[in-house]
Amino acid sequence: MALQWMILTYVVVAEAGIAILLTLPSPKAIKSRIVSLISLTLQPSLFIIPFAAFQLLDIYWKNEHRLMCTGEICTAAERDRYERSIYKAQRNAILCVAACLLYWCIYRVCKYYKEIQSIEEVEKRLKDE
Repeated sequence: MALQWMILTYVVVAEAGIAILLTLPSPKAIKSRIVSLISLTLQPSLFIIPFAAFQLLDIYWKNEHRLMCTGEICTAAERDRYERSIYKAQRNAILCVAACLLYWCIYRVCKYYKEIQSIEEVEKRLKDE
């Protein structure tokens, strides 16, 4: 299970780096190449959405079937273990949501940039006429 969360963490870090790279100001030629390269990788990296959704379902299922440790019967170690598992589940849920949200942001930024390019081309063509 830890490998799945490590992969998801690396994907979120990569997506955050790409989002920062897309939003940084840069010359038009470099920006268009960056956007075209990232647009080519968007479709294959779509796997992250069902992967994160499956992980969220796994978190939900484990939360529903987790043994509660709130009574006086539990020892301090058991209570600490229970609280740690709750914190891990919350962290992992935030990680899944962040992966989906960052993917969507990257997709929208690339799409907006392509729309701006096409509008600029139409404007240039109309000015030439």
